[in-house]
Amino acid sequence: MGTVPPYAGYIFDLDGTVYLGKQLIPGADETIATLRGRGARVMFVSNKPIDTRANYAAKLSSLGIPTGVDDVLTSPLALADYIREHHDAPACIVVGEEPVLEELRNAGCRIVTTAAEADIAVISWDRQTTYDKLEEVFQAIRAGARFYVTNPDVTCPVESGELSDAGAVVAYMEAASRRRPDHIAGKPYPALAQAAMARMGTQPPGTILIGDRLQTDLKCGKAAGCATATVLTGVSSREDVLALPEADKPDYILESVAELV
Repeated sequence: MGTVPPYAGYIFDLDGTVYLGKQLIPGADETIATLRGRGARVMFVSNKPIDTRANYAAKLSSLGIPTGVDDVLTSPLALADYIREHHDAPACIVVGEEPVLEELRNAGCRIVTTAAEADIAVISWDRQTTYDKLEEVFQAIRAGARFYVTNPDVTCPVESGELSDAGAVVAYMEAASRRRPDHIAGKPYPALAQAAMARMGTQPPGTILIGDRLQTDLKCGKAAGCATATVLTGVSSREDVLALPEADKPDYILESVAELV
């Protein structure tokens, strides 16, 4: 768990890793500039499905890390990639907000509102959902529509505490339909890291995923076969990491992303 060697691709979690709320992690901007200067590819990933890639790119740029939309990968985009690869212009009934709908439309999906029309039921975080919408999606899943999920987070941390997230709706649908999701795009599942590597043109042995959460970031990287680094600027402590079984530990423990270089 010592010095980190150079990698061809770097996948960064955002909150707790590159920034904390509105504050840049000290040295994150210089670190990422150095990695890019070496010719490494860099991607930023987030499970959060209620914000656009453009907004993430703008925030990173405002913090001193020049970032284009194509440098950001969210769970809705990872799910849209999966649908594009496995379906041809499917009809999707969606519990989700505009960032989810936008990525699905860009993948050629037709957004529908009734169970009878739906090939796929997409579950995400939707702060405007209604019982009628949930019931229609439940009927679609019950009738055999594919059951896809952007991210499995049950809650999302905010300054005032926590808000219920997509995973809470997934649990509701699982209980009602007696079905498990057919595909989950977000961390800790590997699809987000796999989609990032596909965009960077890198392979798992040459790619490292850096994040602060053991149950999501670390598991995602390991499931995708990447090298992994846990930073101690977010929710996990060194004691948390060292308490893991040996096979579950990251390859590197870093005080912050600044230690990457």
